[in-house]
Amino acid sequence: MRKLRKFKDALLEDLKDTRYAQTYLSVALEEYEKDKDVAAFLTALRDVAEAKGGLTKLAKKTHLNRQSLYKSLSAKGDPKLNTVETVLHGLGYRLSVVPLNEPRTPH
Repeated sequence: MRKLRKFKDALLEDLKDTRYAQTYLSVALEEYEKDKDVAAFLTALRDVAEAKGGLTKLAKKTHLNRQSLYKSLSAKGDPKLNTVETVLHGLGYRLSVVPLNEPRTPH
């Protein structure tokens, strides 16, 4: 009998891959541009952080307060741009800007 994995467990396993996580975050950010649902983007950041060792590890790496990090990345979080940048850097990514009319290249 085939053993089934929970969706969240499978997602977190996939997000350990740098390229997969990059695509996941990029899509979440693109969706934010469409619907302004910041909670979905913050959830994506939390998922990647969890896959890469958890928020406690990220807090230590970024020197951000753990409780503040949890709050910032919650569904009702409203982190400042410098917090998002610090989180992304801690996860191994950076903010970037591309022209709107430039065709999107696959990650």
